[in-house]
Amino acid sequence: MGVIIIEDEKPSARRLQRMVEKQGFSVLQMLHSVKEAVNWFKNNPHPELIFLDVQLGDGLSFEIFEQIDLKSAIIFTTAYDEYALRAFKLNSVDYLLKPIDERELENALKKYNTQLLKTPIDLSQLHRFLTGENPENQHKTRFSVKVGHHLKFFTTDEIECFFSENKGTYLHTVSNRNYLLETTLENLENELSPEEFFRVNRTFFVNLNAIQDIIGYSNSRFKIKLNNFNEHEIIVSRERAKAFKKWLG
Repeated sequence: MGVIIIEDEKPSARRLQRMVEKQGFSVLQMLHSVKEAVNWFKNNPHPELIFLDVQLGDGLSFEIFEQIDLKSAIIFTTAYDEYALRAFKLNSVDYLLKPIDERELENALKKYNTQLLKTPIDLSQLHRFLTGENPENQHKTRFSVKVGHHLKFFTTDEIECFFSENKGTYLHTVSNRNYLLETTLENLENELSPEEFFRVNRTFFVNLNAIQDIIGYSNSRFKIKLNNFNEHEIIVSRERAKAFKKWLG
């Protein structure tokens, strides 16, 4: 049985190859990026089984399947937290946490071998989970950030504010940590629910539920204190003050 390994960390890919071949499977190809995988699948027969790392060096691996009509069964080899694995559990053969345990790999391949009907993963559901899109209103309910080779997920109720600094865009969590995002405040305008978040000036979005105090400020403006964030003053601009009061109700 031929399989494909898609993994951007080459030592991890080689280790997985040895483990898979030990179980009697033949590794047809090891691919290391979204671009490389797309090019390969365009020019080669598609395998029945793929070992897939979600976070690749040039993007999330679901982007491959947005460009290729691929029905292969998938075993994920991820560094996700367990809650993420449970969210996907019914949509793939299995999920293996790195570093991969040989016994767990053997069990996953046994599961694959006993499947008479191989149901492809619902990639639209994977996309919605990773991006946090809500199909009903298109506002994001979850944001992912890359920390080393791992992805962390934060729901919007875990985020106190978004802010820009030194040409970067950050989210600040209720646990008082900052994380860099690969987006801009302008993009967030359409992604955040206006019932939950308000852009108070050019550099800040604040979460209504994170506001601890609102203080009158000069020139008909307001100063906002959040529950945890205290790195910078958050001032509602004069141009946004009227809309801010309306947003507060």
